[in-house]
Amino acid sequence: MEFTAGGRLDVHITPSDVGKRISVRRLRNADDGAGTFTDAVGVLTSWTGGVLLITQRTGETVRIAESSLVAGKVVPAAPARRRGPAAGFAELARAQARAWQPLESEPLGEWTLRATHGFTRRANSVLPLGDPGLPLDDALGRVRAWYARRGLPPYVQVATGAEGTQEALCAALDERGLRREVTAEVRVAALAPLADVEVAADVAVARTPGPAWLRRYHRVGEPGEHVLRVLTAGPSVWFASVPGEGGVPAAIGRCVVDGRWAGLLALEVAPERRRQGLATAVTAALAAKALEEGASAAWLQVESDNDAARALYAGMGFAVHHHYHHFRL
Repeated sequence: MEFTAGGRLDVHITPSDVGKRISVRRLRNADDGAGTFTDAVGVLTSWTGGVLLITQRTGETVRIAESSLVAGKVVPAAPARRRGPAAGFAELARAQARAWQPLESEPLGEWTLRATHGFTRRANSVLPLGDPGLPLDDALGRVRAWYARRGLPPYVQVATGAEGTQEALCAALDERGLRREVTAEVRVAALAPLADVEVAADVAVARTPGPAWLRRYHRVGEPGEHVLRVLTAGPSVWFASVPGEGGVPAAIGRCVVDGRWAGLLALEVAPERRRQGLATAVTAALAAKALEEGASAAWLQVESDNDAARALYAGMGFAVHHHYHHFRL
């Protein structure tokens, strides 16, 4: 940020900019004569009582006293240049939902309540892509009751960090003291470079997971029918595996092809076989199948504290598109 001549404040934001993406600089600890400048960028989610609340790309919130501001301006809703394919949040969120379909769903206005006997948070959480048609607290009460009738903990999946994401809802849930249990990144990449990789491993690709594939899949022990129904649901689903010892694959992966998008999921490698290129081999095989079906872009999800996986995907060319968070009500 630039300061004007003579140190004059250069603040060009007002409370009317709530909901917009802003960049601000503030002066901290000015009273002790050794103040420092700090910057923050994010969506201005409230400005009341002389305090600004900014929700950052990662979903974290920053509170800033209006009196500490020395500079501030509205900035574009998303960086002008971004690695990876262009994608709107709503388009990508719907493709992800179709790749991980619940057994049961019900609308609440423009929200979707999803349940699958507790198998994964993604298939057992609210997807709030719009207005629930009720005041927020009333909507959350309806959510709690719906999940209680099914014996499930209530979760809301909220996204931040891209144009059209849900910073205001994220901030509102934070304000209510709700617990954020998981934060994950959604990453995107061009599909063709993923398939155009020379790999040494033999990868088998099939339409169904099969018993061996399921033995490597770490999320469940003996999978019930509801697990198989979720895994095999989607517009066009593929399962990949690399042979391993004892009838258990050394590596597996799942791909859901949906128009131009290929979702890459359930990528797992046996601990003793990691760093041997097996994840790259599985990704390349699934990407090749998706290209044959006309897809051109790929997405995947990785939890934000999984540093090894994040580094792997960054090396493959995947860039962060947005974050999502599961709040427990």
